[in-house]
Amino acid sequence: MKNDLPIGFFDSGVGGLSVFSKFRKLMPAENVMYYADLKNLPYGNKSQEELIGFARNIMDFFVSQNVKAVVIACNTSSALAYDSIKNDYDVKIYPIIQSCAKVISQQKLLKVGVFATKGTVKSKAYSREIQKYNPMIEVCEIACPNWVSIVEGKLSDNEDIKFHAEEMLEFNPDKIILGCTHYPFLLNELSEYISKDIFIDPADIFVDFIKKDLVENGLINGIKERGSETFFVSAEPEEFYANSKMFYNPKSKPILI
Repeated sequence: MKNDLPIGFFDSGVGGLSVFSKFRKLMPAENVMYYADLKNLPYGNKSQEELIGFARNIMDFFVSQNVKAVVIACNTSSALAYDSIKNDYDVKIYPIIQSCAKVISQQKLLKVGVFATKGTVKSKAYSREIQKYNPMIEVCEIACPNWVSIVEGKLSDNEDIKFHAEEMLEFNPDKIILGCTHYPFLLNELSEYISKDIFIDPADIFVDFIKKDLVENGLINGIKERGSETFFVSAEPEEFYANSKMFYNPKSKPILI
């Protein structure tokens, strides 16, 4: 039955596990797969043509695994690849930016800040998607090109974090979107300069959106027990397994493909 088929998640590294983890808690019966494209990490400095190629390769892999849906748990891919691939596959595709922007635009906000990768900021995807629904919201997008490497490498660079935090505070936002799935891991460091209450983790909005859409389309897995989970990487399986524990505790090591 189609309802029993797995749902695929992908990101350039472990950051997308922030979405995956929340989804597992919300919908534990679903069978799930996660693909980390460590071979091409980080995505934020790649060209749009490269990102579209990466996304197609991953989508082709997931289709070969007979998934019922794919979750783009990567803001950069959502911003720069989704529009080019969205009509090419006969499965549901959930992009994080487009899925969350409508919900965020309905909040009573005047100024929204976005911390994101260079690629996401250059695309203006958050500005475009939020203002499509509410043109009165002013959006300020700031690129933080080093933050993915800080998270993946477990590095400490408070000067870089402080610089971008102070840059954002000049805009005086009502809320700040952590526009890369790696960035919630830096929340403690960011809170040294900005109150935690001001941040939006799109993963929270995103998993609720996915659940609602799966229900509306009759794609919920009806089993009672916990669904299966499988992890795949394009490189560095040991590194992924070690770093994944920042966001999730996989029960099995990833498969290198």
